[in-house]
Amino acid sequence: MNAALDLVIMSADHDAHATMVDRARRAEELGYSRVSTGEATGWNVVPALSLIGNQTEEIGISNDVFSPYGRSPAMLAQTALALQDLSDGRFRLGLGPSSPPLTESWHGATFERPLRRLRETVEVVRSIFDDGNASYAGEIFDMDGLSYERELPETPPPIDLATLGPKATELTGRFADGWVPQLFSLAGLEERYSDLERGMALGGRYPADVRVSPILRCFASTDRERARDATRSMLAFLVGAYGPHYGDSVAAQGYRDVVDEIRAAWTADDRAAMADAITDDMLDEFAAAGTPEEVRTRVEQYAETDSVDAVRVGFVFGMTEDEKEKTMAAIARLL
Repeated sequence: MNAALDLVIMSADHDAHATMVDRARRAEELGYSRVSTGEATGWNVVPALSLIGNQTEEIGISNDVFSPYGRSPAMLAQTALALQDLSDGRFRLGLGPSSPPLTESWHGATFERPLRRLRETVEVVRSIFDDGNASYAGEIFDMDGLSYERELPETPPPIDLATLGPKATELTGRFADGWVPQLFSLAGLEERYSDLERGMALGGRYPADVRVSPILRCFASTDRERARDATRSMLAFLVGAYGPHYGDSVAAQGYRDVVDEIRAAWTADDRAAMADAITDDMLDEFAAAGTPEEVRTRVEQYAETDSVDAVRVGFVFGMTEDEKEKTMAAIARLL
């Protein structure tokens, strides 16, 4: 298989940080190259990442993703440098433009100029990584800059961006070390990759400089229909309820009518209708759900895509611990 396998740990599935560590250690045993975990309105994931970095040996660790409205660029740099130290150089910093609901209804900020804020955040963080100085004159951030008071690592943490649209993905290619797309069909991923390439050209970068690791929601089970029904519900939630950007991206990939139907059902608080709107063909375009062999085949299709360096295996809401273990193990057979 051409690409590596990463694993997304859903923090909302865990009642204790210790079980997140257990999941990461199991992923390491199975040969996954990296684990990541997201942060929205639940736990601050830095403690969990710290524990994972301290209690694993080789597996990489990442966050999916920090909001540039929720932490200052300097705090993001401090956090990344601390996690890089704790993990002996295995950390990658994940950032994204965030969304209006998370920005305004959780962080109390105004969702303005998200791409400009993301670019400047990356530039400030890089400045601190490079020489420890936070001095910056931009349109969003303007500061004389204090200096990082600890010794800088020889190898700073790479920066990954989770972006969806053409301009955001171009920005990723120009300024970031990795791209973490989600809810892309293979055709949609290849189309958007052209925007990443344009950004790389603008930044004087090459494909080897940017790690492409799409998140693919996976559920492998001998109970094929349960796996597919649960995954259908998960995709519908991401499209209809998780801010506007995922829905807009899926719509641009040829599913405008389906997205409109899902959003209408979300407004009507009809979860069943949301899931019913996703056809079998659409489910197979955007996820890997079904028998273990079906799921391995779908994951391998992403992994064999020329532009993909790693597939981030994500779980689905409602999976039992046994179902997650079996899904992880089934996909690890590709390694």
